This record gives sequence, C-alpha cells and structure tokens, in this order.
Amino acid sequence: MTAADDENDGQTTERVVIRDRRKIDTKAEPKATTAKGKASVGAHRAADPEEEAPKVEEESKPADEPVEQPTLGAELEALRTELDERTHDLQRVTAEYANYRKRVDRDRGAAAEQTTGAVLTALLPVLDDIDRAREHGDLAGPFASVAESLTTATGKLGLVAFGEKGDPFDPNRHEAVAHLTSADVAEPTCVEVMRRGYTLGERLLRPALVAVADPE
Repeated sequence: MTAADDENDGQTTERVVIRDRRKIDTKAEPKATTAKGKASVGAHRAADPEEEAPKVEEESKPADEPVEQPTLGAELEALRTELDERTHDLQRVTAEYANYRKRVDRDRGAAAEQTTGAVLTALLPVLDDIDRAREHGDLAGPFASVAESLTTATGKLGLVAFGEKGDPFDPNRHEAVAHLTSADVAEPTCVEVMRRGYTLGERLLRPALVAVADPE
C-alpha cells in the first residue's frame, strides 16, 4: 500500500466533473446524420447486391416482350382495301350516271318525236288535199308554191309518205279496203291507192288505204 492509498483510506473520494461550454449546432446534426445514413445505406447496398437485383427486374420489362404497334404491312393492306372500296364506289357512280344520261337522252328524244308526230298528224289532212289537187291538175300558181314549201318543211321534220301502185301488200303498213283477183300479179299487190300513208322515223303515223289484187 502506497502513501496515497493511506491518505485516502477512510475518506470519500471526490468525483471530477468536466463541463464543455461550447455551443452545439443543432441544425447541422440531422444533415450529418442524414449524410451518414445515406453513406451507410449506400455502403449496405454496395455490400449486398443480391437485394437490389429483384427491384431492377420488377421495374424493367423483359427484352422479348412483344410491342403492341401496327405493322407496316397491316397499314398498307388497310390502305389498299380502302382504296379498292373507293374505286368500286366511283365506278358504280360513274356507271349509274352514264345510264342516267342515256335514259334521259332517250326519254327526251322520245318526247320530242311524240310532239313532232302529233303536229305532223294534224297536218296530214292538208297534205291529202294537196295530193288530190295535184291529181286533178288544180295545183298551180301561188298555191303550188305554198304546197311545195309545206311538203319540204314536213320532209325536213322526218315525215315520209308511202303507198304507190304496184307495191307489195304489207298488212303492217297498208289497210286494204277492196280485194280482187288478177292474173297479172304473183302475190298480193296494191293496185290502187286511195290515201297515202306516212311514217316518222320508225313510227307509223298512218297506214295507207289501198285496193289489193290477189293472184288467181
């Protein structure tokens, strides 16, 4: 036992207290702690790479996953189909319009021919009077010029007269008002014309009145 031990024997030892009066920055403490925490987390992740791998796999998509986008071939096929449909529609409309124009032109021509036929039919009695006057020799002077002008005008409109002696009898164009027999004919023949017939184009305006001679 030393002298110091003898002096302290039986007496209470005084505790030494050290006080640090320096000011502590409480705001900087969390940053340091945060930096340390980040450093420790980074170090932990670097030290244990197996825990980070599953997260990366969950966030990323597999490389072989199909991308849902229309291919160029499908778009081209759709455009071709639409072009064919529009072409067929245009062809159908064009054909319908052409048929419509033909029908309108045909109806217009038929209406014009019907109107002209009605006017010429009203003039046929006048033409009959001119024919009778010509047969009797009364067609002379100024009246002859008027008759010639009327005949020329009706001819320009398409009026054609038929019915002459010696024509073969046609029941579609002639109306027989008398029948007789003759050794001079080999088939039914018009031997006398009482009234001439008229046609307008292919339309029969009036049949001719004739006397028919049949062969013996």
